[in-house]
Amino acid sequence: MLEMFETEFMQRAWLAGLIVAVICPLIGSFFVLRRQSMIGDGLGHIAFAGVAGGALMGWQPVLSAAAVTVFGALVIEWVRTRLAAFSEMILAIFFYSGIGLAVVFTSMNRMGGFNLSSILFGSLMTISSDLWIVAGLGIFACIFVVLFYRPLQYLTFDETSARVAGLPADRLNMWLAVLTALTVALSMRIVGLLLVSAMMVIPVACALQTARSFAGTIYG
Repeated sequence: MLEMFETEFMQRAWLAGLIVAVICPLIGSFFVLRRQSMIGDGLGHIAFAGVAGGALMGWQPVLSAAAVTVFGALVIEWVRTRLAAFSEMILAIFFYSGIGLAVVFTSMNRMGGFNLSSILFGSLMTISSDLWIVAGLGIFACIFVVLFYRPLQYLTFDETSARVAGLPADRLNMWLAVLTALTVALSMRIVGLLLVSAMMVIPVACALQTARSFAGTIYG
């Protein structure tokens, strides 16, 4: 069975899957405890709109998806901080707007330009230069969480107190939103848009059943 790992494309697929399996729950830990578990799903639909729009315009789908998803994440975070009581409603609006735009762009595209199944369900076997981009994202995500673990933990459990304590809440939230958007956009080639949200939520939900601390949830 180990013979299949002797081929280069299987090694790339295994490494890419392992990196995504680490960074998705790592980022998802903060959002699950913030009661924003659907953020991955919402950004996934925005990324889908970016892919369809990029294919329609003749752009590189992954780059267009990353740009659109980062913009969407920043807008969501900006609105959320001003309408905190309606955060779930805001996510729902972007959720359905993204899928609606994706349907419109896809119907307008008569030339093709992207493989729909590989976007929705991923395609590990086609990973090539994307591995280095995903690896860079994984390293950045881990460094970001290690450096700002305490402020992020404070924001997760009590954002109001964190602001009163003088933490740069807006800046940290924006960086976390950008990191989440890039994770969703880049992971779609590996696990697919339909599974990114699940990988950000389900491992965290399982870890919460046995973990005794927030750090234990992340390590679990």
